[in-house]
Amino acid sequence: MIANFASLDLEIDIAAQTLFTIGDFAVTNSMITGLFGAAITMGVMFYVGTKVKKGKYNRFVGLVQWVFEGLLRQIEDIIPDRKLGRKIIPLAVTIFFLILINYWLSVLPGLDTVKIGGVPLLRSPTSDLNFVLGLAFVTVISIQIYAIKHLGILGNVGRYLRNPFRNPIGAFEGILEIIGEVSRGGSLALRLFGNAFAGEILLVVITLLTSYLSVVALPIFMVFEMLIGFIQAYVFFVLTLIFTALAVSHHEEPAQSEHSTVVTSNMTVQPE
Repeated sequence: MIANFASLDLEIDIAAQTLFTIGDFAVTNSMITGLFGAAITMGVMFYVGTKVKKGKYNRFVGLVQWVFEGLLRQIEDIIPDRKLGRKIIPLAVTIFFLILINYWLSVLPGLDTVKIGGVPLLRSPTSDLNFVLGLAFVTVISIQIYAIKHLGILGNVGRYLRNPFRNPIGAFEGILEIIGEVSRGGSLALRLFGNAFAGEILLVVITLLTSYLSVVALPIFMVFEMLIGFIQAYVFFVLTLIFTALAVSHHEEPAQSEHSTVVTSNMTVQPE
């Protein structure tokens, strides 16, 4: 069996392939699929929103609304500030559905069979490192914006930069916090990229190994990959909420304790 596997003509490209260029800008196959996935995402949201406003429901609308309500409850559980949670909903929910639909596009059979000049026309952007890094970058920057709005510019900067003479431990924690911000974005991107890329390879390998029996074996692995796609979208969604909650809750407890100390010191004890 090892000899048969070694004889297979299996070509795997980690980087997205260029279809054509516009000036100096290269248009890749993952960009085309990403635009298609974004159009599907907006179409689904517009369709469901229109149906809900008109009070017309069907199974598909009910399913999407059920998922949305579940995500909303998750936001309320992780983000204690209800006002802030409402502000995060557009970003977090959009990321979830965008990742989910684009991940599921990689499960479609024959996605890489249509070729232009030997290059597959379509490729899921979740298996493109540029896409997932860009998505992680947008997420990290958005978290910083939420933190600035909640803590203020100086309060947010104070998470990272502290006086090393007055608080050396705090200054060291600030350095670790900067490293943590970078590692969080990297972990978001690499986790999604690794699972999506491995999933595409798995489907290709199963197709080649099973040959004519792929019509029986492949649907099982496709359902499995769709489940993995849902889990990855949910993990990205939850981690976005957790990182935001960590950013905006920084220094809240010390501030509260300091306030309580001041109040206590100003209290006048009346004799009985």
